[in-house]
Amino acid sequence: MTTAFDPIDLGGKRLANRLVMAPMTRSRAHGPGAEPTELMATYYAQRAGAALIVTEGIQPSLLGQGYPDTPGLHTAGQVRAWRTVTDAVHRAGGAIYAQLMHTGRIGHPSLLPDGLVPVGPSAVTAKGQVFTHEGPKEFVAPKELTEAEIRQTIADFADAARNAVAAGFDGVELHGANGYLIHQFLAPNTNHRTDAWGGGTEGRIRFAVEVTEAVTEAIGSDRVGLRISPGNQYNDISEDHPDEVYLALLERLAGLDLAYLHLMEGPHRDLTPRLRKVWPGTFVLNPFTYPDVTGPDALGLIEDGSADMIAYGSLFLANPDLPRRLASGGPFNTADKATFYGGDHRGYTDYPTLSA
Repeated sequence: MTTAFDPIDLGGKRLANRLVMAPMTRSRAHGPGAEPTELMATYYAQRAGAALIVTEGIQPSLLGQGYPDTPGLHTAGQVRAWRTVTDAVHRAGGAIYAQLMHTGRIGHPSLLPDGLVPVGPSAVTAKGQVFTHEGPKEFVAPKELTEAEIRQTIADFADAARNAVAAGFDGVELHGANGYLIHQFLAPNTNHRTDAWGGGTEGRIRFAVEVTEAVTEAIGSDRVGLRISPGNQYNDISEDHPDEVYLALLERLAGLDLAYLHLMEGPHRDLTPRLRKVWPGTFVLNPFTYPDVTGPDALGLIEDGSADMIAYGSLFLANPDLPRRLASGGPFNTADKATFYGGDHRGYTDYPTLSA
């Protein structure tokens, strides 16, 4: 029987276990350069016991930023600064992927250079507010991307992936979940296009497919993962019947031989085994446990074959040495919701230590 503590090969790299640190926005790249800090290097290196760390969302371009103080991978300074993070994780024996996240319509003009506004597949305003340096602000109507702008955005993802490799990352994860740009193209309530990038299933999966193809061409498929969250309503997404779109998406991507698929499971739990069945490669599962956090019980999902790897989020914040604690049955620190809810926009620096 395979367990969470057995090794696994991921993209040609031998990992010591099957526990993934899920991506969690932290908003700690303070300063005009949107560059990671030494504090972030400490944070990730503390958690290098994970088989794989997936970073917080990293914008692939200026226009991809939707929250304050989130880091980028589109300048030389950002590449140099990320090298301090990847070096720290590798010295600690870990592996780390950069999550490339273009937030699309989720954001605000105050977070962007003068004259720029958030963009999306269609000019559909998200309900709700976004946190800014001036406090919460209502979402605005995004600019609908033109064909040329879609092509440029795809190129931005590929360039950011090349920058990730230059910065020492072991690979990248494309954020196709949680209501951000790739997800916005997939969802019917955010993609009202009638051209080749919208309409039916083939049109709505096209952006996700072409971004993935461009990034695999740029850095190799063995360094690329994709995260999806079918039916997740976060950021005002509505996907009442996600089966057709996501099964079609996985069938189109199955031949690329990606490093992994990362499923952030939602209320459509009956879809999970179907996605697992059609996906030929490594299947990473972030199980749906709301309102509870993912706990030790999730380890059984590897033992019963539901997943190849399990992703933990908030429990990794409170327990930097989480793999050791899971192996020994605890004890576990409880994550204070204030330290992770909403992406930690208040800039907490009180990291738990390995002795906590």
